[in-house]
Amino acid sequence: MKIAHIITRLIIGGAQENTVLNCEDLIRDYGDDVLLITGPPLGPEGSLLHRVEQSLMPHVIVPSLRRAIHPLNDWNAYREIKRILRDFQPDVVHTHSAKAGILGRIAAKSLGVPVVVHGVHGAPFYPYQNPLVREFYQWCEWYAAKKCDALISVADAMSDLMIRARIAPAEKFHTVYSGMEVETFLNSAPLRDQTRNRFGFSDHDIVVGKIARLFHLKGHEYVIEAARTVLRENPNVRFLFVGDGILKDEYLARIKNLGLEKYFTFTGLIPPDEIPAMISAMDLVVHTSLREGLARVLPQALLSGKPAISYDVDGAREVVIDGVTGFLLPPKSVAELSDAILRLAASPELRDQMAQEGRKRCEKRFDHRYMTEKIREIYLCK
Repeated sequence: MKIAHIITRLIIGGAQENTVLNCEDLIRDYGDDVLLITGPPLGPEGSLLHRVEQSLMPHVIVPSLRRAIHPLNDWNAYREIKRILRDFQPDVVHTHSAKAGILGRIAAKSLGVPVVVHGVHGAPFYPYQNPLVREFYQWCEWYAAKKCDALISVADAMSDLMIRARIAPAEKFHTVYSGMEVETFLNSAPLRDQTRNRFGFSDHDIVVGKIARLFHLKGHEYVIEAARTVLRENPNVRFLFVGDGILKDEYLARIKNLGLEKYFTFTGLIPPDEIPAMISAMDLVVHTSLREGLARVLPQALLSGKPAISYDVDGAREVVIDGVTGFLLPPKSVAELSDAILRLAASPELRDQMAQEGRKRCEKRFDHRYMTEKIREIYLCK
């Protein structure tokens, strides 16, 4: 098949890693003719463009395809995407992310592309938005959904959210969990000592890790507040924040005001291939985002043999089974977060028990090859 994938920008992120792996699999395992269309990878989150270039994957950068709404840029991006698709003549167009999803679906449908699908990695509308903005995004998604044959969600929770918002009927949705290179996490244990030494952690330290951009709605502030209680009861706990972003200085200032500088380590921006090493250094993983499709760090933690604590948002409960593979907590909770961290910090046996159960549940369904197989089946039946 000739398949065009369209995504707004190739920053370091779950949707982007998912898309690149899907394209690589289609080319390598199925012999498909794949073209990846993307905007420039602008922003502080890093870029996956180097991986695309190193793999010699056919790709086109559309300079006007940007995340922010800009009528002139958006019109130019639409015209350029349509021109590229007209020249490529795909059998399938698979769009990702809000901006590329809307422009790409409209362009593909106008050209009569036989199969048009959209990947729902996360909804562009959410409870913490201005109501008018949320309503506008819902209308955009409703309109774009009419221009495609199927919507592929990374979690059942995403499908449920879109159905409740009347974006499209239930029969249009399919769940395919976001794939990753599971072997790198399954085999990451030997990296533990070297990585802990790199950040100065001792054998007695219990490292609580969080992997996310230092950005709004990612919830680092709740971890910082919970740390006050945690460290009073267990001074061996340490916190490792993996990622970078615009709120770094704000978080550092809060930590300094609390007198907790020696307990927190910030890694800065880390490339995706170093994430297994980062998780290997941790004893448990926390995920306190208030908005996420299904955070990749949750299955990554369990595959690496680490239990996970997560706020109960979107697809988290499909991986973090409360009391079984970790703890699922109310969003924005701090006391409950402190209690969960302390409970896991005190029991290596409980940590291991939860992680091993999680590993069994995640090993197949989060393998990128399984993801691509299921996605390709959807292409073929539409």
